[in-house]
Order: sequence, then structure tokens, then C-alpha cells
Amino acid sequence: QVQLVESGGGSVQAGGSLRLSCAASGLTYSRYCMGWFRQATGKQREGVAAIAGDGTTLYEDSVKGRFTISRDNAKNALYLQMNGLKPEDTAMYYCAADLGTCGSIWKYQLLYTSSRGQGTQVTVSS
Repeated sequence: QVQLVESGGGSVQAGGSLRLSCAASGLTYSRYCMGWFRQATGKQREGVAAIAGDGTTLYEDSVKGRFTISRDNAKNALYLQMNGLKPEDTAMYYCAADLGTCGSIWKYQLLYTSSRGQGTQVTVSS
């Protein structure tokens, strides 16, 4: 059974940084497309970033140049370095895993996989 546990959320002022982590277990980690999606209060879920087992990365347009996704296949770990945070980045952030590579439908893969964590809250104040 796949288990994903996020950590690293918190409250920061606009322009600040946070680093989210996700610890994965119960899977052959390198074979999975890993990523993050978020959901703000009253809004739809949104794919943020994804990374394939070979390290190929994909980003939602609004976070390009500010967020960096990375993974450590030896540690079954996933990270999201978030710099230049904006109030509109405020949301619950979830780690997700989907067997296979990250395709052109990576956002769909992250949003609809059954393998996801419980989330970690990120709050950015202006």
C-alpha cells in the first residue's frame, strides 16, 4: 500500500520561501511520476509540479521560475522548493504518485491518482 506523508508547510510573508517534503513508502519509487497539487479554500484542485523517475520536470505556468520540484530516488523522497511566495499560493499542498512516467496529462495524473498524502498547509500573507 502506497503511503505518502508531507511536511514543511507553514506561514510566511509574501516573497518568502518554504520547502515541502514528501516521504513515500510501499512503492517502487523510481517507477512513479511524483508531484504536487494544491487546493485553496473554495477553489478547485490545481496541479503544481511533477517529476518523472528520470528527473524530467513539469510545472504549472503560475509557478514557473519560482518553484523547483526534485526527488531523491535513493531516499524515496520528493521535494518542492517554493521561493517568491505570493498570497495566491496559499493552499493545502498534497503529494501524489502515479505509476509510470509523467505524460502530457500530468495534472490529470496527479489529481486523479488514488495515491496521495494528507496534505500540508501553506499560508502566505501580504
